[in-house]
Amino acid sequence: MAVDLAGFAPLLIKWQRQHGRHDLPWQKSLEPYPVWLSEIMLQQTQVSTVKAYYERFLSRWPRVEDLAAAELDEVMGLWSGLGYYSRARMLHRCAQAVVQEHAGVFPREMAALQKLPGIGPSTAAAIASLCFGQAVSIMDGNVRRVLTRLLAFDEDLALSSAQKNLNQHAHALLPQGRWVKSMHQYTQGLMDLGATVCHSRQPDCEQCPVRAICQGHASGAPTAFPRKTRKLVRRSQAWWLLLLRTPEGAVWLHKRPATGIWAGLYGPPVFDSEALARAVIPVAWQEKLEIPAPFVHVLTHRDLHLHPLRLTVPASSTWGDGRWFAAAEWPRLGLPTPLRRLLSE
Repeated sequence: MAVDLAGFAPLLIKWQRQHGRHDLPWQKSLEPYPVWLSEIMLQQTQVSTVKAYYERFLSRWPRVEDLAAAELDEVMGLWSGLGYYSRARMLHRCAQAVVQEHAGVFPREMAALQKLPGIGPSTAAAIASLCFGQAVSIMDGNVRRVLTRLLAFDEDLALSSAQKNLNQHAHALLPQGRWVKSMHQYTQGLMDLGATVCHSRQPDCEQCPVRAICQGHASGAPTAFPRKTRKLVRRSQAWWLLLLRTPEGAVWLHKRPATGIWAGLYGPPVFDSEALARAVIPVAWQEKLEIPAPFVHVLTHRDLHLHPLRLTVPASSTWGDGRWFAAAEWPRLGLPTPLRRLLSE
């Protein structure tokens, strides 16, 4: 069965108008700043998680100029718990670039958008299509799933050549004629279809507006698409966290390196073994060391086995790079989620 390329976009647009999502907080405006902010936050993060963070960010920094002028530590602090912290650093850098290089106005064209820090092809396409009506296709995970099933596209997306071919198909499916004026609804429709109907494991084909022209559905095995042979290789790593606290409740923290796990966030001294952690503690204090139960913190590519070690020490003591932070300062710091939880215990 050949896909009716001319019919796909109208079907999707009509469905989005009637059945798509219309109550997401970032849909209140098609201005580039809130759309960009939401797109960055939604990368590898569920809508339900993003909503509260989006509203807090927009309340704290309602304009791109406000975000550009903010301190990076405050941005990281408000982002804390959302994960993938490099996004927050790039978000701040991008805001500064928009202000410094474009007088606070986001470019309209994809090519110019992609030159901004942290904006890749899919995010650039989302801004260009949703905000400026540009006839370009986004290509996030949901959209790849929708299009590969629609086309029964069985090339291996682990290969760049396959991704290029899928992009060409996506371009051919873009709205034509009078439907071009509804480009933002087409783009939103692609995202909505992937998020609410064309699920990864259990697609609700009976509710799909393009079921009649979907080759994946016709094959009887829509979940066979997309095909990607390269699998995620998970690793494990163990850290011992030395949680130093004064009698007054301040904790010793330092800013972590700009690369690696928890890059740019604040954290306690970290060691590769309990013996190495104990080696920096004076012998007279060893018996005061508390050892809570270890736990696993799951990251994208690895399982981080965390072993907390608690010790109350005088405020006059120092522990290398870093300083004492009072509890009142913690909310403004970029802290990893497990550390924030440990500090609250």
